[in-house]
Amino acid sequence: MESKVSRRLKEATAQEVCDYIYAPRLQRDFGPGFRFLNDINQAHLVMLEGAGLLDRTTASTIARAMVEMEEAGPDEVELDPAREDAYFNYEAHLMRLAGPEAGGRLHLARSRNDILATQDRLRARELVLSLIEALCTLQKTLLRQAKTYADTVMPGYTHLQPAQPVTYGFYLAAVAEAVARDIQRIEQVHARLELCPLGAGALAGTAFPIQREESARLLGFKGIVPNALDAVASRDFALELLSAMAIGGVTWSRVAQDYFVWCTHEFGLIDFPDSVAGTSSIMPQKKNPVVLEHLKGKAGHLVGLLMAAMTTVKGVNFTHTGDGNRESVRSLWEAGDECLRIVKLLELVVRTARPMETTMLRRVSEDFSSATDLADALVRDASLSFREAHHVVGAVVRSAMDAGIPAHSITSTMVDTAAEAHIGRKVHLAEETVRRCVDPTAGVQSRTVAGGPAPVRVREHIEIAMASCMDTIANNDRRRMHSTEARAGLKNAVTALAAEVLEDAHASMQ
Repeated sequence: MESKVSRRLKEATAQEVCDYIYAPRLQRDFGPGFRFLNDINQAHLVMLEGAGLLDRTTASTIARAMVEMEEAGPDEVELDPAREDAYFNYEAHLMRLAGPEAGGRLHLARSRNDILATQDRLRARELVLSLIEALCTLQKTLLRQAKTYADTVMPGYTHLQPAQPVTYGFYLAAVAEAVARDIQRIEQVHARLELCPLGAGALAGTAFPIQREESARLLGFKGIVPNALDAVASRDFALELLSAMAIGGVTWSRVAQDYFVWCTHEFGLIDFPDSVAGTSSIMPQKKNPVVLEHLKGKAGHLVGLLMAAMTTVKGVNFTHTGDGNRESVRSLWEAGDECLRIVKLLELVVRTARPMETTMLRRVSEDFSSATDLADALVRDASLSFREAHHVVGAVVRSAMDAGIPAHSITSTMVDTAAEAHIGRKVHLAEETVRRCVDPTAGVQSRTVAGGPAPVRVREHIEIAMASCMDTIANNDRRRMHSTEARAGLKNAVTALAAEVLEDAHASMQ
C-alpha cells in the first residue's frame, strides 16, 4: 500500500505516525482553522482565474465545490490521518466534490508552507482583535470603578507593609495604565500581521505569473511579505504575541494577588459577592477566592507556553520546518484561549469587588501611613533637613507603637519630645498641623502633583485615559471592519464564479 499523498513514498504511513502526530493535530487544528483555510483557497482561486492561470469553467467548478464545503462546515470533511494534515484532507474532499481533474488544479503555484504561514497570520489577526476588545472592556471597567472610588481612602503598600495613604480609585487607575500598555503591545503585533505570505511557495516563490498583491488584498492584508524565504520561515509574530500575553498575565496575576490578600479576614479591605467565590467541602464557614487563585495560576501557564514556543524555535533552521512552524505556533492558540478567559475573569473581579470603605479608612488612620506627611511638615515649618525629619518622625512612630497609640492620636508634644532627643531642640509644630498631617484624607487631597492620588488629579487622569481607550476601540473596530469588508468581497467573487456553473448547467438543459 502506497502513501495517500505522494507517489514518492511507496509505503503507507506508519500507524504510530498517524495515531501520535497526524490524528491529534487534525483533531486539534482542522475545525478552528477551517474558516481561514477556506478563505485562503478561495482567494487563491480568484487570483488564479483573474491572472489567466485557470480557465473560467474550471474555476467555476472549483468555486461551486468550495461554496458547498463552506456551507456544510468542517464536520462534513472526513479526516484521514494518512493524508497527513488539514490541507491534504481539505483538498481530498474538494476533489470529491469538484472532480479530481478540476480539484487537483487548485494547488497550482503554491505550497502547504505558504498556505500554513498565511493561515497562521489570519488566525493570529483574529485573535489580536479579540484580545484588544476584551482588554478594552477591562480597561473601561477599571476606569469607571476608579472614578467611583476616587475618594475612597485606603492604605498604600510597599513590601506589603503600610506605606502611604492612597485611594482605591487611584489603585484602579494605575492598573488601567498597565492594561493600556498591554493593549499597545498587542497592537504592535497587529501591525506586523498586515503582510501576506501567500505566493511564497515552499520557500522560493514560483515561476508562474501569479498576482501576490491581489491574493493579499482579497484576504484583507495591506501588502505582501517581500521575501519568500522569510515568509515561510518566520513566526516571530507568534513569539511577540505570546510575549505580550505573558507580560500581561504576570501583571494581572499581581493584581489578583493584591485582591487575594485584601479579601482575607486579616486585611478585610475588599469583599466579593458569593457568586464569584467557592466554598469548602468540610469547613462550612469558608468563602474561598477561587477566581483569584485561577487568575494567578493561569499566568504561569502563559509564561510556560511562551517558553515552550521559544525553546522549540531556538535550534530550528531558518526555513520551513514542522517544529519551527507547527509545534511552536501550537502554543499561541492555547495561550490565546487562556488569555481571553483570564481577561474576562479579571474584568468580573474588578466589576464586582466591593471596597470596605470604613475598614480602609480606619486602617490607614491607625497604621502610621501618614508618617511621611509629618516629616514633610517638619521640613516646611521647622526648617529641618529631610533626613533629620525622617529620624524625628521615626522616633515618634516608635514611641507611639510602644505605647499602643494609633497614628491619629499623635500629638505635637510627642513630636517635640522626639525632636529634643534627636536634634537637641523642640520644633513647635502647631497641634492643628500635626492633626492635618496624620489625617490620611487630608494627606491624599494634598498630593496634587501630576500622577498623585488627589481625587481631583485621579479624575482628570481618568478622563484622559477613557478618551484614549475609546480611540483604541474605534481603531480596533476599523481594523475588524476592514477584515470583514475584505472577506465579504472575497465571498462575492467566489459566489459569482460558482454561479456560472449553475448558469451553464441551466443553459445546457435548455
